[in-house]
Amino acid sequence: MEEATEIKLSILDLAMKGGWIMAVLAVLSVIAVYIFIERYIVVKRATRYDKSFMDRIREYIKDGKVDSARALCNGSNSPIARMIEKGLSRLGRPLSDINTAIENVGTLEVAKLERGVTLLSMIASAAPMIGFLGTVTGMIRAFYNMSMAGNNIDIELLSSGIYEAMVTTVGGLIVGIIAYIFYTIIVAKIQDVVNLLEAKATEFMDVLNEPA
Repeated sequence: MEEATEIKLSILDLAMKGGWIMAVLAVLSVIAVYIFIERYIVVKRATRYDKSFMDRIREYIKDGKVDSARALCNGSNSPIARMIEKGLSRLGRPLSDINTAIENVGTLEVAKLERGVTLLSMIASAAPMIGFLGTVTGMIRAFYNMSMAGNNIDIELLSSGIYEAMVTTVGGLIVGIIAYIFYTIIVAKIQDVVNLLEAKATEFMDVLNEPA
């Protein structure tokens, strides 16, 4: 007896059988990877700051060197520094006004970090649905081929439609899962920045409330 010939199919060949739906999913996957890497770098940079920053701000305020404190903030390219600088620019006003100004800057800084995150969330939700669309179109193609073949149904007539149906489903799920993981990681990192900003804002307000 002749041995069965093993048919090997590469991932690329398999993806090509998914049709144009796989091209759409490939574009979405590239966008998701780009957003993740770009946002991860930006958010990671936002958490970096001089550990002695607040101590120096405290000393400057106690010594009445507000201009030096603002210069220190302007020389530090970080959300914390920009937030504290806004508070320093409001010194002399009621503490509630200073706190509001700080919170507004903090909100703007977080909004900057969240750019593109909504798109990442959309890809996580849309990719599986696009894959399911490929499943439907693939099955339609398979049944159409069956109807056109009449009694001469050949497995080769059905293979392209079935491949498209199955491959796009898997592709959509893979892209969606990866995008969701990316989204979750970025959201968690942004929340870390939010917690850090809140902590430093509270620390700054405590400095202003300390007895002279």
